[in-house]
Amino acid sequence: MKPTAGAVHHVTAAERGQTLAAFLRAKLAGESSGEEAGPKPNATSWSQIQKLVRSRHVMIHGNICTDVARRLKEGEVVKVLAAAAAAPPKADDVRVVHLDDQVVVVDKPTGITTTRHTEELSWPTRRRQVQPTLDELVPDAIAGYLLARHGARGKKHRHVPPVRAVHRIDRETSGLVVFTRSVPAERILAEQFRAHTTHRRYLAICVGRVGAGTIQTNLVRDRGDGRRGSSDTEEGKRAVTHVQPVEHFGDAFTLVECRLETGRTHQIRIHLAEIGHPVCGERVYSAPRHFKVEDTSQAPRVMLHAAELGFVHPESGEDLRFSSPLPADITKLLNWLRGGRDAPRPGGSRSQTRRR
Repeated sequence: MKPTAGAVHHVTAAERGQTLAAFLRAKLAGESSGEEAGPKPNATSWSQIQKLVRSRHVMIHGNICTDVARRLKEGEVVKVLAAAAAAPPKADDVRVVHLDDQVVVVDKPTGITTTRHTEELSWPTRRRQVQPTLDELVPDAIAGYLLARHGARGKKHRHVPPVRAVHRIDRETSGLVVFTRSVPAERILAEQFRAHTTHRRYLAICVGRVGAGTIQTNLVRDRGDGRRGSSDTEEGKRAVTHVQPVEHFGDAFTLVECRLETGRTHQIRIHLAEIGHPVCGERVYSAPRHFKVEDTSQAPRVMLHAAELGFVHPESGEDLRFSSPLPADITKLLNWLRGGRDAPRPGGSRSQTRRR
């Protein structure tokens, strides 16, 4: 069975509660039989569906799903990929940028969520390992980091305690994330993020010619179509993004830097899309209809990178700032936009650290 390239299916109210396997079996059987012939449930076997799902060919709301028994919700979007998605990152792919007894700063690869969603916390260990989260990989990354630095002396750190999340970045976004390693550090750093006193600078490749400016709106969970967005009223949470162009590529694309004054969920992606300049590779938030924009970059993911992160150390009071250069996939796209021969394709990143 060969899946239809890019086939997208929306879960209706009548299909709510179906398992992913049953849902796909009906959909793919219908595709193979044709509209006029009507669906033939036996045309696609359960084993074929299981193979399709477990080989990373199916996404639900942009996330790879390998669980054939997952129950679907109304409104969810199920996409069947023509080619298997890349395997999730491993601990070796997480680079430790800074480590001490209180905090750890890591460079997050794309394709992994920062923490697990609430409904996933009860999942058994085996199921979690199929699609791990960053906070679950960081302890092993720390152990590998210590082993590399201290050799045999680092072996005593093979079992590193879990870390504590104080902020998050999107699954497709790459770049810097800090975790705490103690309860007092978690409390102090979390307060810095709540008070918006941390330093966060992102780089993004956007559609169109972007100018400098500040975007300030109130963001709500549902703008009317089930997605996050800005409200025309005072409802929602205040969100402020400072945008500065770094490099223009004619009128088609712009490399921009975004400095966050606040840190709301999907803030940069929403703000840039709403002013008519969505981030390349954006598949959730589109520009308003009165903006005529087209993303011809063929970017494999949202081209957004957390390039700088700064905060006051929760114990020493030292002002720390860390930087991460653009990862390979964004660099490839930039080379392509500049007229280079390299076509954009996924890649990794390396991090640099400086203190001030």
